[in-house]
Amino acid sequence: MKNRLKLLSIVISLAGLQVTAQEKRPITLSEAIDLGIKNSKQLKNSQAKIEEATAALKEALNNQLPDAKLSGSYLWLSSANVDMKIKNNGGGTVPTISKAGYAIANASVPVFAGGRIRYGIEASRFLAQATRLDAGNDKEEVIQNTVEAFVNLYKAKASVSLVQENLAEAQQRVKDFSNLEKNGLLARNDLLSAQLQASNFELGLLDAENNWKLANVSMNILLGLPEKLELVPDSSMIDQSFSVKTLDEYLQTAYTNRKDLAALDLRKKASESSIRSAKGDYYPSLAVTGGYIAADIPEVISITNALNVGVGVSYNIGSLWKTKAKVQQAEARAKQAEIGESQLNDNIRLDVNHAYLNFLSSQKKIEVYQKAVEQAVENYRIVKNKYDNSLETTTDLLDANTKQLLERMNLIFVKADAVVAYNKLLQAAGLLEENTKQQ
Repeated sequence: MKNRLKLLSIVISLAGLQVTAQEKRPITLSEAIDLGIKNSKQLKNSQAKIEEATAALKEALNNQLPDAKLSGSYLWLSSANVDMKIKNNGGGTVPTISKAGYAIANASVPVFAGGRIRYGIEASRFLAQATRLDAGNDKEEVIQNTVEAFVNLYKAKASVSLVQENLAEAQQRVKDFSNLEKNGLLARNDLLSAQLQASNFELGLLDAENNWKLANVSMNILLGLPEKLELVPDSSMIDQSFSVKTLDEYLQTAYTNRKDLAALDLRKKASESSIRSAKGDYYPSLAVTGGYIAADIPEVISITNALNVGVGVSYNIGSLWKTKAKVQQAEARAKQAEIGESQLNDNIRLDVNHAYLNFLSSQKKIEVYQKAVEQAVENYRIVKNKYDNSLETTTDLLDANTKQLLERMNLIFVKADAVVAYNKLLQAAGLLEENTKQQ
């Protein structure tokens, strides 16, 4: 019976391990970017804005189409007094009118509206194109956010692994020191120092695991995945090689490829078209009109096939003093767009310079920390040899071990940060989405 229970316990444990394994998912940076784009609420909102701008353009285009109205009534009347101006030579009595009906259909096709329709369509078309470019710019932002989240997840996971490795080493050291202390070969103070280091590693592991769990949840939410899914980020991304151009090349590319700059230029053009459209109120409107009238007053009159075609002209005299304010508003918006374009040009130059210098700095830091890791490893080896020969203290040994951990962690972090810095440079130059497609 005991053997059966033990076997059942093993089976349940293995099943639990299988479930846990199923909840893990290896993921590469390119896969994360694809999921981030697919499930981004920001991009879905951008698509809704595109649909709104497209509908606004259709509305502007519809202003070219004819307007048509149809109205009709059937009326019951009280005893109406009817005075026939055309005398009844027959001497008959005037009929009593108790009901009447009529129907009217009118249509008009705009011919000239002072440019309001034409420039309104032009402005709407520019704004629709700008909205699409905004969506492209939002897409690059989503890609960059995904890269940063992926790197944070990798750093958090790497921190856990490093601290676990050093904690295991520290715990083994505590066991070794305990045996030496029991045999009188080690001072009690040295054992306490080793135990203190192990405790510090345990506390560090708690913080590292919390950071990793939070980064994992954040990444899952960003990618539209179940929150409890454990993501295992691909570590090969920190060893990728970077193809870097000169600063001037990145600046030139930014002015050519940046979607936010192109969108702002389109909005400036839309503002200029809006000025022309507003000035159209100064002019009269001309339209071709046509209509049909039918009426029936029993025993009095019946009208059918009363068609009419003509030209209609309308002019709102109030526009002489009301239109100026509309034009001034449109001119002010155009001025704002022009100033905004100038500011964005300055910001682009600053963004590219900042991203370029950050990337160069990250490459230099990698070189420095690689040397620092080599030095820390060699230092620990020397200190341990001296300690084994009673030439160094326990404190020196533990300090050298801690220094080795910190330098290894710094190297991993700076390599991961270099990936973010490179992608940030591509984003500043307007090349991030294009680079992502090539991967």
